[in-house]
Amino acid sequence: MGIRLLLKKTGCPYTLKRDVMFKKIAAIVLFSIVTAGSVSAQQAPSLIPQPVQQVVGKGAFTISKDVVIVAGTNLATEAGFLKELLDQVTGYKIPVKPSATGKTIRLSLNTASDKTIGNEGYKLTINTNNIAIVANTPAGIFYGVQSLLQLLPPETEKRERIKTALQLPVIAVTDYPRFGWRGLMLDVSRHFFPLSFVKKYIDQMAKYKYNVFHWHLTDDPGWRVAIKSYPRLTEIAAWRPLRVGRWGSFPPPAKDERNNDGGFYSAAEIAEAIRYAKERHVTIVPEVDMPGHSAAIITAYPELSCSGKPRQMYSGSNDGAGENVLCAGKERTFEVLDTLIGDLAAMFPGEYIHIGGDEVDKSFWKRCELCQKRMKEEGLKNEEELQSYFIKRVTKLVNKHGKKVIGWDEILEGGLAPGAAVMSWRGYEGAIAAARAQHKAVMTPTSFCYLDYMQTDMHIEQTGGAYLTLTRTYEYEPVPAEVDEQYILGGQGNLWTEFISSPGRAEYMTWPRAFALSEIYWSPKKMRSTAEFLSRVEKHFVRLYYAGVNYAPAVYDPQIHVKKDAAGKPTISFTTEVKDLEIYYTFDGVIPDQYATRYTGGPIMLPPGASDVKAVTYRNGRQMGRVLSINLNEIQGK
Repeated sequence: MGIRLLLKKTGCPYTLKRDVMFKKIAAIVLFSIVTAGSVSAQQAPSLIPQPVQQVVGKGAFTISKDVVIVAGTNLATEAGFLKELLDQVTGYKIPVKPSATGKTIRLSLNTASDKTIGNEGYKLTINTNNIAIVANTPAGIFYGVQSLLQLLPPETEKRERIKTALQLPVIAVTDYPRFGWRGLMLDVSRHFFPLSFVKKYIDQMAKYKYNVFHWHLTDDPGWRVAIKSYPRLTEIAAWRPLRVGRWGSFPPPAKDERNNDGGFYSAAEIAEAIRYAKERHVTIVPEVDMPGHSAAIITAYPELSCSGKPRQMYSGSNDGAGENVLCAGKERTFEVLDTLIGDLAAMFPGEYIHIGGDEVDKSFWKRCELCQKRMKEEGLKNEEELQSYFIKRVTKLVNKHGKKVIGWDEILEGGLAPGAAVMSWRGYEGAIAAARAQHKAVMTPTSFCYLDYMQTDMHIEQTGGAYLTLTRTYEYEPVPAEVDEQYILGGQGNLWTEFISSPGRAEYMTWPRAFALSEIYWSPKKMRSTAEFLSRVEKHFVRLYYAGVNYAPAVYDPQIHVKKDAAGKPTISFTTEVKDLEIYYTFDGVIPDQYATRYTGGPIMLPPGASDVKAVTYRNGRQMGRVLSINLNEIQGK
């Protein structure tokens, strides 16, 4: 998977650390909305995703030394998560027992299935004396625990002792997900991320009730999974020349240049990631791209390409990846893929293996004698039908090893084998076509789900390219009007990392837009309210801050809009995603603060002699957003 349709990007985000601005924002939001350790009567909780039903009562449950967690051995993992955090923040050693009287937090499975809440739903009841979470499965208990933990003060995310008494509101929650597939994808091919960060990423996913981690393990710039039968994949294809700067503008590798940037996950690390995710009820779906986006494997094993010529690792240069398509005319290609898929199937216990299948440069096949011979022998009319032949053969290999195929929506071309599923990324068309053919689809359209898109004005994020705000993401509806919802497995957000080189930046691009997607995939559509959602997001900024997770404050940034008046002269206006902010601006080159001109609405004429416009947002005397600065030549040229 590469730089796709809308991803003709012209820049690289700067690596943003948790700087002073973020700390100020967290402190401001904390001061405004959080009172640690206390719960007022009838206070609406700020759960993300929004539960199906919640009724808040009067009073609170206080966590004290005499609290006991009651859970059977079949819920030891779920009880362990709850105990670990409560022990850390209270300083108590809260026991876990199979039965107890008195003050309890009781986790229990239904003896008869409650059809209302299904496989992942739960019921959470808190009164002044007891807490109860009931579900049909351990997954439901786990999600009930996550909601319970969100009801605690945000400081608990720091996992350090809090001296004040911890209280939870009296509440009754009935909750269950809208979709069964609720995922995030992390691309580790463009930039490698260590297992420690992958585990942290999965942790955050689980807190917000995601249950699928799509691990994009291979692509043109790097191969990230150890395959015992083909050691050159990690000896050679996991490493490339070090480049720092803007992806797509890097120089190509020099002759004999050392490959010292990259990495891979050993079999032991893969097993550890799977174990870790399973404890959090997250399924890992591995992706190995084929037949396109295969420059890495071809660098290690050149005989798998059409030309068979040696090549260097792709460094992210602007001349493209070069020959990056597996030869469809060689039987050796399918022999290697059979072994690779077999090894992947043995490693990953989930139902699906993702085979990519997108953006295949068929020009290599057009020039390949063996591919043309294959087409003639199989009665294939063109290279599009050759791609379908390739995908169908790979699907048989995946099925042979006990798994199902999922791939990007290009795998629909030429038809799919039974059980194959489609990820609809080029809009909704892939899902519509899949449903018509009675195949399942996972929704991940670029216009709502691509988390590497900018979140705020390019003059603030310094990237250029496509643009996707939090509120735009929250407008997303995964089910196309033409499709029966039974064919939609769910959806996910995708984080491609051409322009994301650090763990902190990966988090920054994921949150808070992943809040919106978690709610879209979990909560009922009829409950959505953008303003109410944004108020909850602000409270969860504080939770992220205490958890040591980076996030984008883009909702506070000023957004500029340019229009022409009746005389054809440009005017500007400002908006923000969060509505209760004050906007201040200048035209004299001075960085604005709360003493600059306040924006009161409507269009603003550009004053003669001004060279730029700058704007910033405040709330209650405190700066909230970052400074937007634009040269007026850009505006006048629009």
